[in-house]
Amino acid sequence: MKKTVVLGASPKPIRYSYAAVQQLTSKGHEAVPIGVKDGEIDGIEIIKGTPEVEDVHTITLYLSPARQPQYYDYIFSLNPKRLIFNPGTENLDLIQLAKDKGVDVEVGCTLVMLSVGNY
Repeated sequence: MKKTVVLGASPKPIRYSYAAVQQLTSKGHEAVPIGVKDGEIDGIEIIKGTPEVEDVHTITLYLSPARQPQYYDYIFSLNPKRLIFNPGTENLDLIQLAKDKGVDVEVGCTLVMLSVGNY
């Protein structure tokens, strides 16, 4: 299964990042929710800051492009194999940086990918 960092995780059940953590875990993937607010998602604590996370396969973004630059170094320090830009997070600068570093880039919806079985 693919360890996935959910960057921009929210403790609010109405947010897509919340649903992403739920769906990832229900499909057997390890989800690591990282956000700016305290809280949890189905018993998984949301981690604040930029924690060290090992063996990251995928980072799925739930941050607007304006909030992403402060995380560029952090994103690449995790050595992800894939970076998913969910709707509204598309950022041409970060997409190009990821491609230059050999990271697979997907512009799509994590929830849809999980629901159709192509995650």
